[in-house]
Amino acid sequence: MVSLFLLRVYVMHIAILTFDGFNELDSFIALAILNRIKKPGWKVSIASPSHYVTSMNGVEIQSHILLDEVPQTDVVLVGSGMKTRDVILDASIMNQLVLDPSRQLIGAQCSGALVLATLSWLNDVPACTDLTTKPWVQDAGVNVLNQAFYAKGNIATAGGCLASQYLAAWVLARLEGLDAAKDAIHYVAPVGEKDKYVSAMLDTITPYLVVI
Repeated sequence: MVSLFLLRVYVMHIAILTFDGFNELDSFIALAILNRIKKPGWKVSIASPSHYVTSMNGVEIQSHILLDEVPQTDVVLVGSGMKTRDVILDASIMNQLVLDPSRQLIGAQCSGALVLATLSWLNDVPACTDLTTKPWVQDAGVNVLNQAFYAKGNIATAGGCLASQYLAAWVLARLEGLDAAKDAIHYVAPVGEKDKYVSAMLDTITPYLVVI
């Protein structure tokens, strides 16, 4: 079966939600891996509530798009950060996150799972998250798994900063095929360990792929 995503001829737009206090690894690793696709119409954007956001380590960046564009994107990855609990209490942010897993791939990295839980997208989907966020996600009524990655249909979560490679690889596999995911991970993996990294990626995401 050919994914409906592969049949689209217009821009494939991926939004990485990045808030103040964001974790650089979570947003930037996904951004770098997803941008390994070099083709017309492929677009990866940092999406934020404001034009500038500052990371947990004081790195200020300029966003590509604002949150009001997120509902029109094809993929939404919710990044993590030290202020996620403030984010979920901010109605001006949360009301803009109108997501639709029937037509979007939706993923969350670490505390990003708390955002999806608040939006009720994890009611029947177990989640992966970091150890700090785990009790908060559990308090939201979500079953938290002791593993790096899990996906059900068009919703995926990853736990641990370096697990962002699995989230990005899952997106690539769903949109461009498994070979694209393998090529991207092979490129960024350490020299001398590339085959090992690709093998780990395959073992981690392939059980959850709807389309390979």
